[in-house]
Amino acid sequence: MDSQNAANPLLCLSFPIPFDRIKPEHVEPAIRRLIAESESRKRKLGEASRAPEFDNTLRALDELTAGLDEALAVVKHLEGVATTAELRAAYNAIQPLATDFYAGIPLDEKIWNRIKEYAGSEEASRLSGVRRRYLNKTLESFRRHGAELGPDGKASLAAIEVELGRLTTKFAENVLDATNAFELVIRDERRLSGLPKSAIDAARQSAQQKGVAGWRFTLQEPSYHAVMTYLDDRGIREEVWRAGATRAAAAPYDNRNLLKKILDLRHHKAALVGYPNFSDYVLAERMAKDTHRAMDFLCDLEARTRPYFERENAELELFFRQLGGGELKPWDVAYVAEKLRRSRYDFDEEALRPYFPLAAVVAGMFEIARRLFGLRIMPVENVPVWDAQVRCYEIRDEDGTLLGRFYADWHPRENKRSGAWMDPLITGVETAEGLQPHVGAICGNLTEPVGSRPSLLTHREVETIFHEFGHLLHHCLSRVEIRSLAGTNVAWDFVELPSQIMENWCWEREALDLFARHYETGEPIPEDLFQKIKRARTFRSASAQMRQLGFGRLDFALHGGLLPPECDIVAVSRSILEKYSPVELPPYYAMVTSFTHLFADPVGYAAGYYSYKWAEVLDADAFTKFQQNGVFDRETGMLFRRTILSRGDSEDPAELFRAFMGREPSPEALMARLGLTG
Repeated sequence: MDSQNAANPLLCLSFPIPFDRIKPEHVEPAIRRLIAESESRKRKLGEASRAPEFDNTLRALDELTAGLDEALAVVKHLEGVATTAELRAAYNAIQPLATDFYAGIPLDEKIWNRIKEYAGSEEASRLSGVRRRYLNKTLESFRRHGAELGPDGKASLAAIEVELGRLTTKFAENVLDATNAFELVIRDERRLSGLPKSAIDAARQSAQQKGVAGWRFTLQEPSYHAVMTYLDDRGIREEVWRAGATRAAAAPYDNRNLLKKILDLRHHKAALVGYPNFSDYVLAERMAKDTHRAMDFLCDLEARTRPYFERENAELELFFRQLGGGELKPWDVAYVAEKLRRSRYDFDEEALRPYFPLAAVVAGMFEIARRLFGLRIMPVENVPVWDAQVRCYEIRDEDGTLLGRFYADWHPRENKRSGAWMDPLITGVETAEGLQPHVGAICGNLTEPVGSRPSLLTHREVETIFHEFGHLLHHCLSRVEIRSLAGTNVAWDFVELPSQIMENWCWEREALDLFARHYETGEPIPEDLFQKIKRARTFRSASAQMRQLGFGRLDFALHGGLLPPECDIVAVSRSILEKYSPVELPPYYAMVTSFTHLFADPVGYAAGYYSYKWAEVLDADAFTKFQQNGVFDRETGMLFRRTILSRGDSEDPAELFRAFMGREPSPEALMARLGLTG
């Protein structure tokens, strides 16, 4: 290793990733050097004199940016979990450089000509399996990214990519900063009425950490959820709800202008390469194939769901009147729904917390992975991490083969973005010498330990852990020889299948008995409480589904060319979402300005939010096979591993699903799971 590599930990990454040595000042020099090295490889590929073959052309293309990809993944990850002003500035400095470089690859005429020459060769005509798929997808991707444009078109497209990267990064930063800018400190204990003890203790700890007296509440998920669901004080609920509903909608963190600029750029990008709108551009390489089919899918689910949705809304309004309430407002919905649920099922979700200590949940999840997929997951000690809360693990096959390693970071911090996610840090490939292990990270913002009491989770938080672990397994169990087709590099409407299917085990008694035990007594969940959970599972399921369908419809309205050019995007978004809301939304409602799924990434879930429901149909249907054969049936688990988890994008995802189920997917299982069939 030369002295520059040794001095800059981003230049030669492997496990353990040296998170303790990576500093903001390393970012720009490393990325500039890695871009230069990738540029050199790109130039050699385009100018190669040898006749094109798979290894010297397509494999060389697949490996062209490996080091750069990994360094950028690590920097982006750190900016999401341990950001500082210095790291943010460094990331913003290199982001346009990297975007410009990546955008230039399919615009390089020499490389495009070499790929086309190879595609016409005798060797290429004999390709099959993953290599044939990679060739076809490469040809398609280059065309979609401007390879056949003239010089002016290529220049315009490259400029759009850079600007989209800059604007979407700024959008995400504004959301994080706006989230952190809000706090509500309550000093009168009487105003905490209704809150569970866990939320009160967490708010007290948050205040102490900030050096203030009282109880501190924020827009971070555990805190926000507790206020909106349990707090009796309607005025406080309204204040907190309004802060969440207007996040990043005003100075100094105003995303309103960014929305229009991002949408305009996406439209121009699609038009440049011959698509009528951004939705059709994106969906051309998804399972849905085009906007029309995806919209038909949403409309079908909506038609099936709306009668139940209207019934649920009428029940909620009636119950609120019986409580002596007046007009139901948005900040009442979660609060009144929780009271209705308790009344109907005699079930308080807080009663479950003692049975879900974080450490036990994680250990049980690993045991489920062992039983289903033949995996051994063990902690890795004494490795550098970005925060003392982070833990590291390795995944091995039953024969001892190392498949991957991963980091787990579960609790909120002010230097960490909201939500839950999985970051693929290093994507390994299958080689003649064996598998190169993968490295990933799973992150969340779950309930923190308070004092001597461990982190005690809600059932929904348990589902979140299992969800992200499903993504992690999809990444780490991949056995594909092409890096860009490995792991979670799959169609966006397929990527949620491995994650969402894992949530099902959180509802099975056999699975819960592995880990759901009282943190003080060790007792399993009592049968009467378990039955209450099961009965309450479908409570307001139509409302939850309509909410997701509303986001999907908004997504297509924004990206499908359906909006007038000079419309007020915030106002139009409110009017669309109101059709899927149980109550009227106030004029100031501006959720779209913090809709990071759509606007915190150059593509992300843009024109793809429907994917959650699309994949939910797949996961509900696929889980019926486990239900039929046994939720711990090893043969079924290994079939899922072979046909889905290990295959990446090596075959069309529709074919992979058919390989597991033996047929096309059906929405009936999802509707039955939601109780929307009677």
